[in-house]
Amino acid sequence: MPRRSPDTEERKRDPERTKARIVEAAVAEFGAKGFAATRVSAIADRAGVNKQLISYYFGGKEGLFKEITGRWLQHADVLREGPMAEVVRRFALSTATHRDWARLLVWTNVTEDDAPADQGEAEYFKAQVEDVKRRQAEGEIPADVDPAAFLLAVTAAASATVFMPQMARRITGQDPTSPEFTEHYAEQLARLVRHLG
Repeated sequence: MPRRSPDTEERKRDPERTKARIVEAAVAEFGAKGFAATRVSAIADRAGVNKQLISYYFGGKEGLFKEITGRWLQHADVLREGPMAEVVRRFALSTATHRDWARLLVWTNVTEDDAPADQGEAEYFKAQVEDVKRRQAEGEIPADVDPAAFLLAVTAAASATVFMPQMARRITGQDPTSPEFTEHYAEQLARLVRHLG
């Protein structure tokens, strides 16, 4: 479908606010259904906009997904500063407070070929592995730990309350979505990482 310019009424609106609503709606829809099952019309309905605005602003569903991935990587970049224990703690807290983003991450990892590949994402994770190697050289993480395996393990652990909520509830007897549990779990992950150092 060819792109169209927004009509006069749409031009009067704040385009940045409209884009933000579309992104917020897309994160919720992709998080609930995955990339393949999400319909542009459902995103538009949730955002309260004409679906053609998604093509106009983002070039369609794939472009919107790439925009979301880019924003997530920017958010994650901020979380990585400081000691590794603090990084892991912040990721666990972020996963709990941004559950739709976390669900989106789960969907893209449990359904092969569900989402479009993004070279920026691949480069981001290569940089993460290099950061773990740097931390090893500085003595923060034991040298005999494989950096990629370490990164995978702490990423999975930080996201566990989203992709394994029933297991978390059964093991702990607590509500994994509660702020109290989230804070406790994040601190316990940080302690585990500190014990490695």
